[in-house]
Amino acid sequence: MGQRSYPPLTQGEIKAILQNLGFVWARKEGSHAQFKRPADSKRKAAVVTVDEGYREINDPKLIQSMIRQSGFSREEFYGATKRTAKKASVRHFVIGVPGTELE
Repeated sequence: MGQRSYPPLTQGEIKAILQNLGFVWARKEGSHAQFKRPADSKRKAAVVTVDEGYREINDPKLIQSMIRQSGFSREEFYGATKRTAKKASVRHFVIGVPGTELE
C-alpha cells in the first residue's frame, strides 16, 4: 500500500498519449524514438525518449522516466487517453478544453 501503480503501456498507447499531450515525432536512433513538445504558457519545452524495442513496456521505472521527461504528472500522462485513464484509474481529460484539464 502507498505505492503508485504504473500499468503497462503498449507502443500505440504511448504514442497516443504523447500526441494528445502535444508532442510530435522528432527523430529516431536505433530502437529509440524521440518526441518533442514546444514550450507553452504552463510548461517548458520537453523531449521524451521512447524505447521502441518492446511491444509493451512493463517496467515501472521506464514509464516513470517517460512521465518525468514529459513534464506532466502521472494523472495527466495516463489521463491523456480514455483507454489509459481507465487502466490507471485516473480521470480522462483533454488539453485545451476548459474544465477538463487537471490543475
